[in-house]
Amino acid sequence: MDTVAAPSPWHEGERTLQRTLGAEQRMDEIGRKVIRRYMPDQHRDFFAQLPFAVMGAVDPQGMPWATLRAGQPGFLHSPDPETLTLALPRVPQDPADAGMEDGDAIGLLGIELHTRRRNRVNGTLHRPAQGPAHLSVAESFGNCPQYITLRQVSAAPAADERQELPALDDAAHALIAGAATFFVATYSDEGERRVDVSHRGGAPGFVQLSPDGSVLVPDYEGNRFFSTLGNMLLNGKAGLVFVDFGQGSLLQLSGEAQVLVDGDQRSWRFQPRRIVRRAQALPLRWNSTS
Repeated sequence: MDTVAAPSPWHEGERTLQRTLGAEQRMDEIGRKVIRRYMPDQHRDFFAQLPFAVMGAVDPQGMPWATLRAGQPGFLHSPDPETLTLALPRVPQDPADAGMEDGDAIGLLGIELHTRRRNRVNGTLHRPAQGPAHLSVAESFGNCPQYITLRQVSAAPAADERQELPALDDAAHALIAGAATFFVATYSDEGERRVDVSHRGGAPGFVQLSPDGSVLVPDYEGNRFFSTLGNMLLNGKAGLVFVDFGQGSLLQLSGEAQVLVDGDQRSWRFQPRRIVRRAQALPLRWNSTS
């Protein structure tokens, strides 16, 4: 009887970067074990206890956006391993909201900054005429706790005052230059669309600003999935969100991204094309503990 091998869990962009480290075969084996088409029970329980999640979406112009959405714990819950329910209202102030229509592909990162736990899931968003939206799970996998700055979260009022900027101003420069944490959304259209959103962290100043308004980000050694950089290799686009943790404000950027490889060292350069600042967008505040 003829047999057909299962497809690789990685697309060509991810495999290209794994190949530069001589890790393509090993990562193929690992990916088939850890990337699931369902949510394990511990991931389902984890998302249900979160007061916020990071989300990635792609707007109708094909530009990715990263954002944070908050709610009472339980606003995300999983009625079965293939489904994640999202009890979230539409937020027109959020540029990512334009990529959250029925049938759109989105990505979520569940992260607890006070424990450094994080898990990722992506799939297709469904918005029924009645009731909350839900995600049909395409991929679910865990992440290690590296480079996450410990922060304690508390509730606070939100205002969500939106301002679109023509370029990075002094306040945006200061937020980026002092950041120890940001989040990045990317996507792939190889096969069916997959949207990924991930955490990036380091010592304050690890994101370098250039005079032309671009930012340079080092890629530290991690799990070698290369979901973010692999997507950038395929379409050269990214969406970033920097959080003012003390004010609950968001700086959201969408633009072009270029992967830079020098031997076994990797970095990427991002040039923003749209910039949105949302003052006190979130009903949460965080205090750093490390």
